[in-house]
Amino acid sequence: MATILACTDGSLYGKSIYEHAAWVAGRLGAGVKVLHAIERDEAPANDDLSGNLGFHANTELLEELTKLDEAHARVARLRGKAILEDAEKQLQGLTVTTVQRHGALVDSIVEFESESSLLVLGKRGEHADFSKGHLGSNLERIVRSAKIPVLVAAREFKHVERFTVAFDGGSSVLKAINYLCTQPLLKEAECDLIAIGKPDSDLARSLEGSATALRGAGYTVEAQILPGDPEDIISAKVKDTGSDLLVMGAYGHSRIREFILGSTTTALIRTCHVPVLLFR
Repeated sequence: MATILACTDGSLYGKSIYEHAAWVAGRLGAGVKVLHAIERDEAPANDDLSGNLGFHANTELLEELTKLDEAHARVARLRGKAILEDAEKQLQGLTVTTVQRHGALVDSIVEFESESSLLVLGKRGEHADFSKGHLGSNLERIVRSAKIPVLVAAREFKHVERFTVAFDGGSSVLKAINYLCTQPLLKEAECDLIAIGKPDSDLARSLEGSATALRGAGYTVEAQILPGDPEDIISAKVKDTGSDLLVMGAYGHSRIREFILGSTTTALIRTCHVPVLLFR
């Protein structure tokens, strides 16, 4: 049986992550593995406290600090256990396994990625600043390293009846087109295929070829190539058409170029209030 890997940290996105994972599992006939990673800021420091405090720190103080560190680690483990127990309850009716790991989430994902067909995680994590629209600190690192599709869950789950593909002609989005044609995840949903560029171009011809392939796979497709800024145009289209999901290739340029010019991937994840299915 295929497995959907769902990552949770007990944030406000937890319920939505489980609902998105359950929806994907139902569409693909898969089970769900829920992963919770106790990251460095939750885990014990394991430092030499005497070295940090100097030679004059008394033994009693060092012992109390060690106990505090151990208690912090124990609370983190118990909190993680409670998070995973809640996940099992919310995913009742599915084949569910839970696992807890210590260390960076991206490293924990690598451990289970080869046995998973799709990864689900929240748009924002426990420590993200919601008021400023910050994304989860792990999101870009995970998506850049992922070898499987990544579904970034929105705040609330909604069944997908219409979706938008942000088409740039690159290898990542062509991988997305192939996935849509060969997998049942979004079959029966209507598709808007949007490219930003000039009508008489290689991109336009590639767009039409992908639209033909999707129609051949049974989708109802509306394909458009439009001028303008990709972030603005695609965000507006997702909103205007009532799309329930955005599909796109992720981080197609180098980190240096994206540092200078900005990342369209990050911008669209942040501005579109729908889940985003990403391919690398």
